[in-house]
Amino acid sequence: MTTIGIVRHGITDWNLKGIEQGRIDVPLNDEGKLQAIALAERLTAEEPWDLLISSELARAKETAEIISERLEMPISFLDARLIEMDSGEIEGTTEAERLEKWGVDWQRLDLAMESQDIAAQRGLEFFEEISKKFEGKRVLIISHASLIGATLKKILPEQICKVNLRNTSITILHRLDRNWECSLYNCIKHLNVIDISKKNNGFIMKE
Repeated sequence: MTTIGIVRHGITDWNLKGIEQGRIDVPLNDEGKLQAIALAERLTAEEPWDLLISSELARAKETAEIISERLEMPISFLDARLIEMDSGEIEGTTEAERLEKWGVDWQRLDLAMESQDIAAQRGLEFFEEISKKFEGKRVLIISHASLIGATLKKILPEQICKVNLRNTSITILHRLDRNWECSLYNCIKHLNVIDISKKNNGFIMKE
């Protein structure tokens, strides 16, 4: 059985502002870095992982680097198939800006966006390849919400129909023979250790 842990990257300023990131290389903010530290601490206390693989985009790679340092496990490799869905012309815009520019039916327009089906297919091909190449291993993957969501809906269509993945959430899949099983979904219990102080607009780890 191959176990795959799928992690969405830590939060960014664009996430907070509701700006579509797509493939624009936006870094983690301070909160996102603390989220990654909290996840790494959780992973350290749980079962060990054999490999760490990440998207090439900075927000995922930074998350992977923080985890790598805490777990004392190198990033095995970066894979282009894990990058976020291409959002075409809407990258760098908010919903309000899209409504102003293209109107309420903007989602029906051809704005050069990657389709869910295409994104899901590349995600599925990656997971299938990894499950065979590293059979019996525990593989941790850092990627992006839309790509992960599209892939999960394709892998487990009867279990997952709507996806709203939180930053640094972890979902765990198991590949046994030709079947996929999900034992953990969109879990963020590690974020309970982060205390956000509104007074000084900073972030600290709870003791």
